[in-house]
Amino acid sequence: MADKITTQWKGNMLFESDNPSGNSVLMDTSPQNGGNYDGLGPKAMMLSSLAGCSGLDIISILNKMKTSVADFKMEVVGELTEQHPKYYHSVKVDYHFYGTDLDENKIQRAVDLSVETYCGVMEMFRRFAKVETNTYFHSS
Repeated sequence: MADKITTQWKGNMLFESDNPSGNSVLMDTSPQNGGNYDGLGPKAMMLSSLAGCSGLDIISILNKMKTSVADFKMEVVGELTEQHPKYYHSVKVDYHFYGTDLDENKIQRAVDLSVETYCGVMEMFRRFAKVETNTYFHSS
């Protein structure tokens, strides 16, 4: 199965990229690089893709396990290489779960299944970066 996207230059350093679902996203760069920050940075968007992919897995798995959380967020930090072409050589994903009576074992199992088995973006990152994951539980 192949995905196709189209990315259109919108002027200056701004680009709009579509998605097979029909949605689109704007990409831009910093003023120091000629942009206006009118969109997401392409490299940082990769980190968002990583979080989104894993997050979708985890919520799907938790739903199948009939396990709920009040809130869930992921913080992703990527370290770029010093030399061009700059790419993320290490990435840390912190999973934060919030709620009362959190089933930590089931939640951790869902995280592990995403990280180790289901998240294709995670697997792509592992091809070029050291990936570290941590899970945190916050009782309300």
